[in-house]
Amino acid sequence: MKLSVIRLKGQCDRRIKAGHQWIYSNEINTDATPLKQFHAGDQVIVESANGKPLGVATINPATLICARLISRSVDVLLNKSTLVHRLKIALSLREGFYPAPYYRLVFGDADGLSGLVVDRFGDILVVQISTAGMERVKSEIVEALQEVVRPVAILMKNDGKMRDVEGLDSYVEEAFGHVPEVVYLQENDVLFQAPVWYGQKTGWFYDHRENRKTMQTFCSGKRVLDVFSYVGGWGVQAAAAGATDVTFIDASQAALDHVDANLALNQFEGNANLMHGDAFEAMSSLIEEKQRFDVVIMDPPAFIARRKDIKAGEGAYHRANQLAMRLVAKGGVLVSGSCSMHLETNRLHDIIRSNSRQLERFSQLIYRGTQAPDHPVHPAIPETEYLKALFYRVHNNMGL
Repeated sequence: MKLSVIRLKGQCDRRIKAGHQWIYSNEINTDATPLKQFHAGDQVIVESANGKPLGVATINPATLICARLISRSVDVLLNKSTLVHRLKIALSLREGFYPAPYYRLVFGDADGLSGLVVDRFGDILVVQISTAGMERVKSEIVEALQEVVRPVAILMKNDGKMRDVEGLDSYVEEAFGHVPEVVYLQENDVLFQAPVWYGQKTGWFYDHRENRKTMQTFCSGKRVLDVFSYVGGWGVQAAAAGATDVTFIDASQAALDHVDANLALNQFEGNANLMHGDAFEAMSSLIEEKQRFDVVIMDPPAFIARRKDIKAGEGAYHRANQLAMRLVAKGGVLVSGSCSMHLETNRLHDIIRSNSRQLERFSQLIYRGTQAPDHPVHPAIPETEYLKALFYRVHNNMGL
């Protein structure tokens, strides 16, 4: 395959040379290499301003992130061979951490496969493609997964928001075999069913695995509140760890139905309270009822999706965590999570500090968590490090 070339403007190769893999449209010398000559998903050779080859990338001339580096060699293209090689490397990492086949197998840029996410549920794989470059090699992805993992079925869950940005259609379909409406998984020795066809993202969030394991140590004999519970990833694990009373809050009744099923899977015999509705309103109602919980888990959706959302998003995090802190019993634990890449860990900590002062609480940071190792961080791509979980012990003011 003879590839066309895109040439970068002067000094615009610095980030690529430092290890990043994204090229923005304003970094391309469009006089020398007009973008209109390319189609979304094409593979191109990337050159510096002086004509030195930097590697091969996929391109989408209609997007801000215009090109994504595949390889730093002009001889390595995005094809089945490359996919098989990188899938084998990704698989070896996961198998080193997890003896059971339940994990994120591919995490996009951090695994050298920008625009591709694969979650594994035993013999079933759920694939999300978010870029035109990856969509172009969809059949090769399926073939490579069959060769490396040998699953019984593959679901294409291609309905993410990024596809709109890339100009791609939204669809959910079986690429191979039969995928049931729900699949089963095990996390921290707890059983779950995940709604892969109709649930959020791939149907499950493996990223908080280690943080949930830490949370379990605080739950035996305790009263727990799981806010934005989805299908119960946090709260069901709290129940399995010995919590006697667990309350779940979610805006989706379908998600709460899965919570109920997941509690039954783990034979929970304690008290479970499923609250359907807006999380802010539900927490306010619990405060009015003077309810208090030994462990409160606040793991909301991303309130900050883009940089322009930072101010409003930080306000939402402040309000949510303030309500959550008011529900923590004396000496209890607040777990504050965020999946917003644009909210730095220290900023979330500052929000909790501010809430502590406003509510006259004495809070102690006792644990800092991040994403599990099946969501590795690329050291040159800060966008791959997005998850945080801060655990606080909360007391009355103590005069401090």
